[in-house]
Amino acid sequence: MSYLLTHLPNGWAIDQAIVTEEDRVVVIRFGHDYNPECMKQDDVLASIAEKVKNMAVIYVVDITEVPDLNSMYELYDDCTTMFFYRNKHIMVDLGTGNNNKINWALTNKQDMIDIIETVYRGARKGKGLVNSPRDFSTKYKY
Repeated sequence: MSYLLTHLPNGWAIDQAIVTEEDRVVVIRFGHDYNPECMKQDDVLASIAEKVKNMAVIYVVDITEVPDLNSMYELYDDCTTMFFYRNKHIMVDLGTGNNNKINWALTNKQDMIDIIETVYRGARKGKGLVNSPRDFSTKYKY
């Protein structure tokens, strides 16, 4: 269902999307369009886009089409999600050690909605780093 999401074709479009949005969080999923993991995350993002439209706008970028940002944002994983608010990168502490981005396919709708809501509330308060509502340091619950 990634066809329901807006695809950004070049670096200029990505920059404009980040710079021009003033009231909502910009969620960008970087990855390969034909990767099964990314397609699962795209389904999640497309299904929640209507629910979070007041808080966030969601874009998709194929890193093979826009390779100039790969080194700047360190996009070496198959599926990466980043958050921006008012031209500022918002970091999320997920308990994994990497606060810059989510570098796996998050396929739980409610987890993604909760993270976007947390980023939105923290960014509106001027925070550059927000704590995730759930700890993702372990994959399985013990």
